[in-house]
Amino acid sequence: MGPRNKLCVVLILQLFLTFQQATSQQCPSSPYRTFDGTCNHVVNPSWGAANTPFARIVNPKYADGKSSPPVATDGSDLPNARVLSVEVFQEGIQNSPEFSLANMQFGQIVAHDMALTRGVRDPLPCCANGRLQPNRAPRCFAIPVSPDDPVFSERGIECLGLIRTLTTCDTNPSNCTRAEQINAVSHYLDLSVVYGNSVQESLQLRDPNTGFLKVEPRNGQDWPPRHPNASTTCTLKTPNDACYLTGDGRANQSPHLAILQITFVREHNRIARGLQALNPTWNAEKLFQEARRINIAQYQYIVFEEWLPIFLGRSFMIERQLLYQAAGPTNDYGEFIHPAVINSHTTAAFRFFHSSIQGRLKLFEESRQSLYSVNINDHTNNPSILEEASDRYPELLRGLTSQPMGLNDVSLDPATKHFLFRFNNMFGTDLKSLDIQRGRDHGLAGYNDFVYLCLNQRATTWADYNQLLVPGAIELLATYYKSVNDLDLSVGLAFEKKVDGIESGMVTRCILADQFRRTRKGDRFFYENGNHFTARQLAEIRKANMARILCDTTANVAQIQPAAFHLPSNINQLKLCSTLPTPNLREF
Repeated sequence: MGPRNKLCVVLILQLFLTFQQATSQQCPSSPYRTFDGTCNHVVNPSWGAANTPFARIVNPKYADGKSSPPVATDGSDLPNARVLSVEVFQEGIQNSPEFSLANMQFGQIVAHDMALTRGVRDPLPCCANGRLQPNRAPRCFAIPVSPDDPVFSERGIECLGLIRTLTTCDTNPSNCTRAEQINAVSHYLDLSVVYGNSVQESLQLRDPNTGFLKVEPRNGQDWPPRHPNASTTCTLKTPNDACYLTGDGRANQSPHLAILQITFVREHNRIARGLQALNPTWNAEKLFQEARRINIAQYQYIVFEEWLPIFLGRSFMIERQLLYQAAGPTNDYGEFIHPAVINSHTTAAFRFFHSSIQGRLKLFEESRQSLYSVNINDHTNNPSILEEASDRYPELLRGLTSQPMGLNDVSLDPATKHFLFRFNNMFGTDLKSLDIQRGRDHGLAGYNDFVYLCLNQRATTWADYNQLLVPGAIELLATYYKSVNDLDLSVGLAFEKKVDGIESGMVTRCILADQFRRTRKGDRFFYENGNHFTARQLAEIRKANMARILCDTTANVAQIQPAAFHLPSNINQLKLCSTLPTPNLREF
């Protein structure tokens, strides 16, 4: 056995042992959540823990019933994912008239906080330099590129690489009847992107002597530490390029994502400084954990109160008991509710914001006058632009809250459709193709199965989709799919009509609502549950909002609109940061 194969076996055994330990350990009594999510549920300690499987709300459609990707109803191949991306999804971007890029970018933070899949390294190649390899890895699930592809063919690209996700059949092959993909991070809304997913990871990120997260001061601002493996983690132009170490390895993917990662790192330390001044006798561990739980509570409040209503609707959330109007704790924890992230949520429904990504990021003056823009693919996996000059970070942050996100529709910016992660290369990859192919890798059932789950009805003809999909969709989709039952979930969700007043369609909303019910009610440490916070403390947490946190953690930003996920407008005018409410730490 070669060294790479040995490494692969070791990784799989480590994941299996982690899962076994999580299911057998005894849970100590603690007011604080663990880093890996274990012991949130004291009877079933592994529920919601890192390195445990995603959940299913509809059984998978593996072609062999166990692990092989789905096929069409008649047994033929499903439509090529790249062909669907090019010919079914439009090219270009329409600006949202209402929502800022912060809306889309915050969604990526939430997505990364809740889920991370892993492939298995293989010594054999898959799709090297855009060429299918004759002796390729068994887990290779590359997307073939047509010779007449409008972009990739002229660059000699024959395939887009994709390695199948690690599953329970890899970690425990002798006891596997059906492959379930494994979530490498905790399933909870716990800011694991900031604090890591294990004690070992957290120790790399925190200063054990102070209770603060590690930072490196430069130019009057605090920055996350430099990643010890910067040359392999980031795409560096020079050896000194920025590459940050955070709780999530994807933090450096784009400048705006890095900004939000940095925001919550700085917010932890801001809270810790305030608590330290008020409680000078607290030791480092107490200070760290108290700042952490307040930071997480504010974040959970923003997710449920400020961000999710955009996609689910406030009245719908109140009706489904995802939001409450009570002043004190809600005590709605359900010990029989499994908090695991739903596979169809993370692999399909929660990728809706990919169509909202802008290919060019605008930089703004304090007056909100646009300065210039940069190509996002020139800065993927290299956030050095944030430190190019002292005013670059605030200029990009103003752009984050002032530039419209793209509409949540079936159009994609060319930057994500053809050139994603290109950086200095001639070609990149296609985000929509990868989304479709990943759904098949995970064996996701088709859109029609989720229509039945959510609406208790099933399409038997394409015309039956008329009430759910945008005009013209069924004629277009019927050209590529042989049966209504073959329609990929992610494709069907993208073509859904929006429910009045919100940014999602009927089935999308159904999946999101189920997920965030689990996320809220299955989390023993959710900020509104039990006795974690007093009524007075909850009142302070509910003063938190994204705008004020961005202000408090960024130098040279003096004003911002109160609703940061919405564009500045007559009803959302710029206000001085100092006038926005902020939690009073004296209550803690």
